[in-house]
Amino acid sequence: LATGPRQNNGIFYEIRTYDIKPAKMKEFLELANKHFHLRTAHSELVGFWYTDLGALNKVFHVWKYDNFAHRTAVRHALANDKDWQGKFISVVLPMIEKQHNEVAYLVPWCQLGKPPKEGGVYEWVTFQMKPGGPALWGKAFQAAVNAHINTGYTRLIGVFHTEYGLLNTVHVLWWNESPDHRAAGRHSAHEDARVVAAVRDSVRFLESQQNVLLIPMQCSPLK
Repeated sequence: LATGPRQNNGIFYEIRTYDIKPAKMKEFLELANKHFHLRTAHSELVGFWYTDLGALNKVFHVWKYDNFAHRTAVRHALANDKDWQGKFISVVLPMIEKQHNEVAYLVPWCQLGKPPKEGGVYEWVTFQMKPGGPALWGKAFQAAVNAHINTGYTRLIGVFHTEYGLLNTVHVLWWNESPDHRAAGRHSAHEDARVVAAVRDSVRFLESQQNVLLIPMQCSPLK
């Protein structure tokens, strides 16, 4: 029921989330920044972040694939890359408590964006929508996102709808200049009648939502 309209190509995004042992978080980040070029030699990394608020000792990375055959070929190459396996994977696996991945598509009305400059922060918001997919809640959700965009305080990077993982999940990635800039913008948005009306319409289809504040890694293309 979750599968709905998407972009007219086979491109999808794999969203990987790792929970890192608290005592190993600093070491993990240092190793990732040092060796992640070995991984990005095989396929395109959209972004790599660690959490600052909303969750602790967690990292998010998003990968772009042309299709599922492309991902299979990349995973096969990685398994046979001795540098990647020896310098990174074998070292960091004991540091990881839990791994989770999802496959998602960009919604058809959203293109993957970039921030206007480096040095800001990202907000990853996860919405669990009622079963039925975009045919049920797509227009109302789009209107709520656009209402926030129109306030001008935040920059939309991408809206991803899950295909594998927990279905009827939508992830929205925002960029802001700083946590304080985001806080001020949110305060203004909550007093904007257009935003209030759009959110009120969309929330009819909402079961839960969660957000985290993300800091980009040095090795992340999105900074």
